[in-house]
Amino acid sequence: MFELRRQEPPVLVFAQALIRAVLRWIVYLPPKFAPSADDTAAALARAGFAQLVTHAPSGLIVTPLPLLYDRDRHALVGHVARANPHWHADGHESVAIFTGAQGYVSPNLYATKAETGKVVPTWNYEVLNAYGPLTVHDDPDWVRELVTRLTDRHEADRDPSWHVTDAPDTYIRAQLNAIVGVEVVIERVEAKAKMSQNQPARNRAGVVAGLAAGSPPDQAVAERVAALDPDRGSTKANGRG
Repeated sequence: MFELRRQEPPVLVFAQALIRAVLRWIVYLPPKFAPSADDTAAALARAGFAQLVTHAPSGLIVTPLPLLYDRDRHALVGHVARANPHWHADGHESVAIFTGAQGYVSPNLYATKAETGKVVPTWNYEVLNAYGPLTVHDDPDWVRELVTRLTDRHEADRDPSWHVTDAPDTYIRAQLNAIVGVEVVIERVEAKAKMSQNQPARNRAGVVAGLAAGSPPDQAVAERVAALDPDRGSTKANGRG
């Protein structure tokens, strides 16, 4: 026998779809940790290595890869190996996740530890998420242009710098046949910079001093804590694509 399935009223179907859409936009972002619109745009422009996550019919697909921001198209472009099944998820919702400075913050760095003892460890970090549908470019000319731009960007500060044209053309063509271009046309951007902005000034000063004396990753966090000091009076607003 055929199973009779109860059909939901159109109003309920619409309500459920609306709820899903609203939930998709809810992100935990305390105002203190929301970068300015200018800072978010700058972070997107310098974005490099990302985790590209795509919600495919088979489940979530994750690929680590360098991406390049195309300002004219407001898109992120990159490439994956042809053997990587990620490029078969053409058209599906994706997010590129970029991380910045991050590191552990010990309660021992807080001045208030000696005053009240009411302190706990935390983790400082920066993250930028760019959302949009995945578009695939299985086109040698498109991929060659992308690889040239990507290489030129990362070779810009090297002396001497390497160029795609330095290699034999037949070799480059063979390499290009082994990769497929991918693009995320950005629909929205979310940025978060949790850098001790919720701590009193004396605690922030302790974090900067303590981490500045640590490892290079700790020093990077110290620089960001100092740069994002809320006492500097920067305007906070979350960037949206």
